[in-house]
Amino acid sequence: MNIQAPIKPTNAEQALMDAFGQAVGSLPGDAAVTTQRSTLLRAIKEAGLPTRRRESWHYTDLRSLLRTIPAPGSTSVKSVAPIVDGSIILALLNGEAVKPANTGGVNVKSFAESLSDGSALKGLTVRDDDDFTGRLNGSFVRDGFVLDFPDGFDSEKPVEIQSVQGGGQNHSRIPVRFGRSAKATVIERHVAQGEAAALISSVSDITLGEGSEVTWIVMQQQGKDDTHFGQLRIKLGKASRLQLYVINAGGRLVRQDLYIDVDGEHSELTLRGINLLGGDTHTDVTLVLGHNVENTNSTEIMRNVVFDRAKGVFQGQIRVAPGAQKTDAKMSCNTLLLSDEADFSAKPELEIFADDVVCGHGATVADIDATHLFYLESRGIPEKQARALLVQAFVQETVEELEDEVLVEALEGVITDWLEKHG
Repeated sequence: MNIQAPIKPTNAEQALMDAFGQAVGSLPGDAAVTTQRSTLLRAIKEAGLPTRRRESWHYTDLRSLLRTIPAPGSTSVKSVAPIVDGSIILALLNGEAVKPANTGGVNVKSFAESLSDGSALKGLTVRDDDDFTGRLNGSFVRDGFVLDFPDGFDSEKPVEIQSVQGGGQNHSRIPVRFGRSAKATVIERHVAQGEAAALISSVSDITLGEGSEVTWIVMQQQGKDDTHFGQLRIKLGKASRLQLYVINAGGRLVRQDLYIDVDGEHSELTLRGINLLGGDTHTDVTLVLGHNVENTNSTEIMRNVVFDRAKGVFQGQIRVAPGAQKTDAKMSCNTLLLSDEADFSAKPELEIFADDVVCGHGATVADIDATHLFYLESRGIPEKQARALLVQAFVQETVEELEDEVLVEALEGVITDWLEKHG
């Protein structure tokens, strides 16, 4: 009889267990919350870090990629200037919420309060057995913001949620409800200050009420040695409209999960993703989009620019539920590989269980078009400058779909700055 010895935990797995043991006594939450934290952490311990044997992690083998875990503790950080002047600032400094001076009519509560009174318990759940980010965040989350945009909310001022970290470990959560006919722009911004490595997890649970119109922008600008696990869980109500932008421009190891359920008839999703990858980094954006009712629309476009030895992944799955007739869903993933050592993996999928739908997907991977480059050079533009212009145009085309010119200009500035440093 052969008895298989248990697999020895990696240094990273053991460090997570040790960190939880040190932190659990100081984490906010009643007995039920603490029990749920322990349950989530135990699942990580028993399953280990995800490997390529798990389909949803096939291109991001965490057991190999996540070798070390930063020790708890971080340097002091400060809030930063907003991307758009005049924005309402909600600051998370090293994972702890700062009481805002002005909420602009948004009902705001710290997530730590919800943990302490037990009301956050129902949110500390995972989507499935592969939801490592949900388990990690639920085990360690200390604070965040609970946001409620009232029925009829309408403000020209964006709300900028600034998650600023100075190394160590930071885990935050942001449950958000948009009321009936609410209109809002939210910028979820992740910024690193200092050089210390960090392990970050952030989960945003977003619910759009009937008739709401929301622009939600994720701007991830972590440090060169940071690991970032981000997750958006989104539900669209009847006749709601969501413009979702996800921009990755930092981090050494990044996994961004997008779980989106289109649950309301006549609702519409516009998803645009931009991955700016350089150095020796690894970035994985995984989308699971469910069209669950009749008469819904969505378009998803990913634009990726990959330099040096960087590796990128996009896994995009569209599921059309039985009975979800008149679904119109289109997805594309376009990549510029600008180095012989760069790598990008695209895995688009369709699962359709209705017969009256219009669905499609596509993916391209290429270098800069030689004809376009020749056209610019023939007009006196040096090759390096011409290549930079083409790369910038390839990326910024998606940003220009936004209706707010001030916001477009601000995001283009972020993209331009990154390309000038890495191009």
